[in-house]
Amino acid sequence: MKRTALLKVVNPVLGICLVNQLVTGFAHGKISHDTYELLHERGGILFALVALLHLILNWNWIRTNYFKGSKPAV
Repeated sequence: MKRTALLKVVNPVLGICLVNQLVTGFAHGKISHDTYELLHERGGILFALVALLHLILNWNWIRTNYFKGSKPAV
């Protein structure tokens, strides 16, 4: 699968994971411990893995835009 096609899958999954973390984090007192553990704790692991994949797939862009190297002052 090409990088851009993979990003079209990874980015929405990353967004869904983020929303899941926010909702379950704010609703922690209102949901059972088992539900919290399943959705928030295991979802957090999935979120971290998908975020890492997102960074790997975008590494060239990150390197180009943030690690340009300092240019000497004129």
